Amino acid sequence: MPLTAQEIPGDLMSNEEFRRLAQQHSQYEEQLQQLTRQTYLSSEDILLEGQLKKMKLRLKDQMQQLIAHRRREQSHG
Repeated sequence: MPLTAQEIPGDLMSNEEFRRLAQQHSQYEEQLQQLTRQTYLSSEDILLEGQLKKMKLRLKDQMQQLIAHRRREQSHG
């Protein structure tokens, strides 16, 4: 499930690391979309699809960690 705008604190979008993670996440999503548009997937494509999904999930986890960290900072500050 993609992150929604409500889940992302506004000031986090100016964070360079968060933007880099979000951009890479979007690139992986586009690659996955390209794969799903193909009528036939080779065994290499199937492996790539699995790798892209794992990398995309890893990036989402990192983005959610940054969100949680920012929220903790805001609640204590």
